[in-house]
Amino acid sequence: MRAGGLGRSFLFSMAAASLGLILPHAADARRPAHHVAQPVQHGHHVQHAAYRRHEAGHVIQCVAFAKTASDVVLHGNAVNWWYNAAGVYARGSAPEAGSVLNFRATRRMPLGHVAVVTNVIDSRTVTIDQSHWAQRGISRNVSVIDVSPNNDWSAVRVALAHQGTYGSIYPTYGFIYPRSDTSGRVMMASAGRSAARATDSALSHPMRSTEVAEAPDSLPVVTYGHAFRDDAPDRSIR
Repeated sequence: MRAGGLGRSFLFSMAAASLGLILPHAADARRPAHHVAQPVQHGHHVQHAAYRRHEAGHVIQCVAFAKTASDVVLHGNAVNWWYNAAGVYARGSAPEAGSVLNFRATRRMPLGHVAVVTNVIDSRTVTIDQSHWAQRGISRNVSVIDVSPNNDWSAVRVALAHQGTYGSIYPTYGFIYPRSDTSGRVMMASAGRSAARATDSALSHPMRSTEVAEAPDSLPVVTYGHAFRDDAPDRSIR
């Protein structure tokens, strides 16, 4: 074979080898890339996490909590409990452990509120357990003070989260006791004991003289002109 033919054959072989190396890479380039990352479905998991957080923060209505935390079981909104208790449970203005403190309706609290008395500190101070007040969930051992002029628990202030500070004045009906109503009368707090007085008489003579306990010295001064409107929960409490 001539030298020229050998040269051409060598060049052709080299070109074919080079083409063989290039073609697989070109094919690989055209082939779908299987290593591409799949979309990560973080949104699905976040959505479920948010739902779980919502369930964990589920609100227990105050009436449902009061029925499970006390022996007083009534139906209806909290604002109706006082009247629904007539003839069923004894009621009065003297605090007792185990009784239910019934709050009246206000503009910001149209359905009223109920809380369970856990301890009587003195004639002007009790502690309560309650749900759905200023926060979602249950709050325990909350201090409540009587600021009514006649020491009849018709107006109270509830402790705030800060030590030694209390919120606005809230009107109340009084206490519902976990025992049968056998007299049809409302028990009134007087001279450090519970005395039976007719409901009509109490309403007819709201300022009748009675022994009034002094509020603790550490309490802030209360101005009745601002009662019932400063910091009540801005929602309907059930």
